[in-house]
Amino acid sequence: MKDLHSKITILSGAAKYDASCATSGSSGFQSKGNKIGHTLPLGVCHSWTQDGRCVSLLKVLYSNVCKYDCAYCVNRASADIPRASFTVTELADLTCEFYKRNYIEGLFLSSGIFADPDIVMEKLIDTAKTLRTVNGFGGYIHLKLIPGTGEKTILEAGKWADRLSCNIELPTEKSLKCLAPEKSKEDILGAMNDFAGLKTENDSSRGKKSFFAPAGQSTQLIVGASEEHDRQIINLTSSLYNKFSLKRVYYSAFIFPTPGEKKSDPRLPEIIAPPLVREHRLYQADWLLRFYHFKADEILSEDAPFLDSLIDPKTVWALKNLDFFPIEINRADYETLLRIPGIGAKTARRIIENRRARSLSIENLARMGAVLKRGRYFLTANGKHIERPDDPARIRRLLEGQDGAGLQLPLFDF
Repeated sequence: MKDLHSKITILSGAAKYDASCATSGSSGFQSKGNKIGHTLPLGVCHSWTQDGRCVSLLKVLYSNVCKYDCAYCVNRASADIPRASFTVTELADLTCEFYKRNYIEGLFLSSGIFADPDIVMEKLIDTAKTLRTVNGFGGYIHLKLIPGTGEKTILEAGKWADRLSCNIELPTEKSLKCLAPEKSKEDILGAMNDFAGLKTENDSSRGKKSFFAPAGQSTQLIVGASEEHDRQIINLTSSLYNKFSLKRVYYSAFIFPTPGEKKSDPRLPEIIAPPLVREHRLYQADWLLRFYHFKADEILSEDAPFLDSLIDPKTVWALKNLDFFPIEINRADYETLLRIPGIGAKTARRIIENRRARSLSIENLARMGAVLKRGRYFLTANGKHIERPDDPARIRRLLEGQDGAGLQLPLFDF
């Protein structure tokens, strides 16, 4: 019988590989019965919010006992690790005590699959329901959906959680069968589809104020544990956004399940270090899909299926399409401005707003947040160039590594 401290140590450590912990989009569960906790629209997560706040949540597993033997997972059935499980009351009380001490602002809860999916899911739901109804907790709650759970169970989970997520795990069914043979593509996509249907039905019947998982659903994909190229991953991501209205797809660089172990399973690749730069580039490409209105086939092609490790994907597209440039910032529409490297969505909106009153110059762009180290080759202001895009090879050499992907920042500025 493990004490509570041991359980926290084991089950928080077992949850650290799950990256899907963003909370934006939730307005919270604010009812008259809530006594503690409040979810702001910006949400809570292990990250920085748009207004500069660093926020956190308790991220744990209900149990790390698992009957599945996924090759990439630290909690796989064959792993020789300490095992533990919370009770519903322990976890609910723990969350409230952590909140009262200002350690956290919410709960992220997943679990190993120690029994039938519906039984495991019921434990997660009971925890969230106890927090809401017994403890009066109004903070953020994110529950992981267990693949194979039924539609009624998903509906119940959505009543108590701000966000639900179901991990797709790997990019293809072939890799899933190889590395996680007990898991089913149909079960995973089925859970996502059930959620999407329930969310649409609930939102349409309730109007703008939805009480069914108000922060929507997300998923996570492991990068580097299988042989798929980036083009397959980006095409899958685009499809998931279109079919299931996901809020986010998270990418998790593959890390060997056992620390210090070079190769734990013959099905796993031999790698020197986790592919963190690749993960970073995938997030950048994902951003292009969600906010810059790029299509998946614009980002990667059959003859170039991997993202560039030295240059961000938007700049790579620009260098391959130099005939599209330079763009005159005083005339281009919003969609066209988004194509310019160094200009983000916020800067593009500022450009359109400010040019209504006056013609903009290069100096104005810098003050609006444009990164002219990248944008200088691709834009004009009142017909004036900073530098003409005449040699793509030269531009590439100058731009390589400018965003610092995979580089360690110096501690001191020598």
